[in-house]
Amino acid sequence: NVCQFLSGEVESGTRRKVKRLLSFQRYCHASRLLRGLVPHTPGSLHLLDDDYLGQAGHMLSKVGTWNFDIFLFDRLTNGNSLVTLMCHLFNVYGLIHHFQLDMVKLHRFLGMVQEDYHSQNPYHNAVHAADVTQAMYCYLKEPKLAEQLSPLDVFLGLMAAASHDVDHPGVNQPFLIKTRHHLASLYQNTSVLERHHWRSTVGMLRESGLLSHLPQWKSIYPIITYRGTYSIFSLTPPRQDMEQQLGSLILATDISRQNEFLLTFREHLDNQDLDLQLASHRHFMLQIALKCADICNPCRAWELSRQWSERVCEEFYRQGDLERKFDLEISPMCNQQADSVPANQIGFISYIVEPLFEEWYRFTEPSLLSQTMMGHLHKNKACWSRLRYAQTSLETQTHPQIDKLEPEGEGEEGESVP
Repeated sequence: NVCQFLSGEVESGTRRKVKRLLSFQRYCHASRLLRGLVPHTPGSLHLLDDDYLGQAGHMLSKVGTWNFDIFLFDRLTNGNSLVTLMCHLFNVYGLIHHFQLDMVKLHRFLGMVQEDYHSQNPYHNAVHAADVTQAMYCYLKEPKLAEQLSPLDVFLGLMAAASHDVDHPGVNQPFLIKTRHHLASLYQNTSVLERHHWRSTVGMLRESGLLSHLPQWKSIYPIITYRGTYSIFSLTPPRQDMEQQLGSLILATDISRQNEFLLTFREHLDNQDLDLQLASHRHFMLQIALKCADICNPCRAWELSRQWSERVCEEFYRQGDLERKFDLEISPMCNQQADSVPANQIGFISYIVEPLFEEWYRFTEPSLLSQTMMGHLHKNKACWSRLRYAQTSLETQTHPQIDKLEPEGEGEEGESVP
């Protein structure tokens, strides 16, 4: 039954943990960095060693460009795109030095996160997490945001992007609810997957000890941005607060809350009352940026966008096949016979992607990146519309011919009818 099928996740999770441990041990054995051969540059905290040089290193020099090919990067890093990208971005922003992070713990945490994504998922896998992280980096570099962000904002934004779908089972929340999955019961049918992603991330943070050197309870510290230090002090519980803010960002990716965030964002822009010197407003914009990064595939160049569209629909269709197998109602967009890739994408772009990115376009005033994204979005929507039209035309042309050919028997003996 369904429960027995899903219980296999527990056993596979155990196998992943063992594999994760062995993978980390192999890394410790192989890495020049962790064997103590650190770069010669004084004060350098680079995590990338000789294993990552060559083409992957060349790609990292262009990681802030919108045409970055995450599929190629994943191949060049031998399936380690998420770990490699995060190490690089932490180094770019000086986060390792700023938060005094232990490099071994950092790599262990990132390895745990990458390993807990399900590689068998066509869409919700570590490559998707790396893609969202790269998009988040592009958004954090937007002039409207970049000057106001603190190291903590950047740290949380990148961490949330990397872990926002960790341990995703490849099925959606309605499926978990109607199959009475234990996660649906645990989180009372509300933001089930997002809460699981968050709690899993917190568990790995604690298991790795990445933030164990930070005080757990309240202390006073200055709010610092990349422009300098404000004469403002804030009372905060650093470790607990970081975990809670991380959760707030990940929970914002719940697609059922799309209108809630969209309306608030639109209201802020209409009223022109966004004040990015306020931590609460910066946090809200991080939520919006993560939401944009999570659904930005239709804003990529066609060749990249098409691959993601096919992958997400393949994952939907697998869920639909499961629902059919267990005699459950097939979820929207999951019926391969009725829900084509072009139709799914046109609906997704029209009702989810376009409204959010139109407001992001307004927020950036608009930036060159926003103009590029909207150009791709409109072109891709037009491409899907042409494909749907061609598909519909083919069906309407084919079916009458079949109806005509079959009764009249005009085909030659043994000839198959297309």
